[in-house]
Amino acid sequence: MVDQAGAIAYTLSVWALPALTAITLHEAAHGYVAEQFGDDTARQAGRVSLNPLRHVDPVGTVLLPLVLLLISPLVFGYAKPVPVRFFRLNPRRIGIAVVALAGPGMNLALALLAALLLHLVPSVPVGGGWVADNLVNALWINVLLALLNLLPVLPLDGGRVLYAALPPGWARRWSTTERYGFPVLLAGLVLVPLGASALGAELPIFRWILGEPAQYVVSIIIRMVGLT
Repeated sequence: MVDQAGAIAYTLSVWALPALTAITLHEAAHGYVAEQFGDDTARQAGRVSLNPLRHVDPVGTVLLPLVLLLISPLVFGYAKPVPVRFFRLNPRRIGIAVVALAGPGMNLALALLAALLLHLVPSVPVGGGWVADNLVNALWINVLLALLNLLPVLPLDGGRVLYAALPPGWARRWSTTERYGFPVLLAGLVLVPLGASALGAELPIFRWILGEPAQYVVSIIIRMVGLT
């Protein structure tokens, strides 16, 4: 029983720490870049912060992943959105795109940093295995988080970039799809594959859309830092 509790605690520590770091810096990056374009709403709300509690959403960051952990091999969740008043950004369309890209950009930078730090693991005197597991998980979590957020679906960052790139009339029509974004993602990535599995079929949508691209990006990062 003690061994099992220890194993659970270890697993939580090597996944929760990199996940919280990835989410926190992703959201803080949105707020910081928005401020550079003239909107300090996130700063006033205390969201340009390295405190994970500022960004955790009780449902999206805690409850939903726990429920999915019980019913699905895929864990899916979201953080509390950073408040940005897009009309205050100057220039507006470029600001929207750059603010949106700041989150995934931060995650890719963190993935690269995690891969670089793996070179130092052999010199860690105690707990090298734990450090290595955190860094490997950080590499994968950040790449997956970046790719997920770059999907062209509102309210994800890729959807914001698409909004900024569309002509005004199309952009207004595109913005009306935001209310359906998370239900569509949850259905497409989790519920439809689960339903197919229950019927004896395989429909690995997550692997097609995110898993295989993530493997490709991770392999590039690994080669870049000389880990091969």
